[in-house]
Amino acid sequence: MPELMQFLLSGATVGAVYALVALGFTIIYNASDIVNFAQGEFVMLGGMITVFAHMAGLPLPLAALLAIVVTAAIGVALNKLAIEPARGAPVVSLIIITIGASIFIRGAAQLVFDKQLHRFPAFSGDDPIAVLGATILPQSLWVIAGALAVFIGLWLFFTKTLTGLAVLATSNNRLAAQLVGINTSWVMTLSFALSAGIGALAGVLVTPITLTRYDVGIALALKGFAAAMLGGMGSPHGALVGGILLGLLEALTAGYISSQYKDAAAFIVILAVLFAMPQGIFGAKRTERV
Repeated sequence: MPELMQFLLSGATVGAVYALVALGFTIIYNASDIVNFAQGEFVMLGGMITVFAHMAGLPLPLAALLAIVVTAAIGVALNKLAIEPARGAPVVSLIIITIGASIFIRGAAQLVFDKQLHRFPAFSGDDPIAVLGATILPQSLWVIAGALAVFIGLWLFFTKTLTGLAVLATSNNRLAAQLVGINTSWVMTLSFALSAGIGALAGVLVTPITLTRYDVGIALALKGFAAAMLGGMGSPHGALVGGILLGLLEALTAGYISSQYKDAAAFIVILAVLFAMPQGIFGAKRTERV
């Protein structure tokens, strides 16, 4: 029982990180139908900027806030400099642009920072907390709480605010949204800023546990995308559930089979689910009239 509990706690922590990345994917997808594969680099930037700002003498909370703001600005720049000029291009072309942006950001981070692994102190110390015979780090609770808080915030944003409804309207029909007075350009800018900021928050929360480096964004983007697809692309609660499920699956596979197979097992199960339900667990089925 303690062994199973340890795997579940570890899986929930990792899954919460995947959920935060998946929520970033969800925001951009809801605004534009674009899958932003630079989302993992936003997580990396959140951790790296916090590390170097803290090393430069800033208090940790201020360094974390600076990282989130700077990363959000980079997300806006990505939209303004790369996505908006290509507006009207096929969606596949826009996805390729985000992959190119991911490579560029990763290369720039390697030059601006370095190639070493970094971390900063945990928010509440490193003394583990005992839970039913297992242990969990206080920082893991910060990660899980952060994912839940972002999920609740996004749910309220998309369902209870005019701005959130404008984002959904822009995704559903950009031209119709413009005709009823929605500033779709501003909606896209806001979406990229929110997505990048959430990615940076994930990096801030998880770096004390997993450490960070200029190239950690690749794996996080793939896992976050898989979580978003599993839960249902465009669904905030699907992103949360998909991320947690993916994290638990990885932890149980690593614990009971082998850590060498955790990635393969996770993606095999995801593919099986998507073959049965292409829209994901919570994704809405789309129909088109012709």
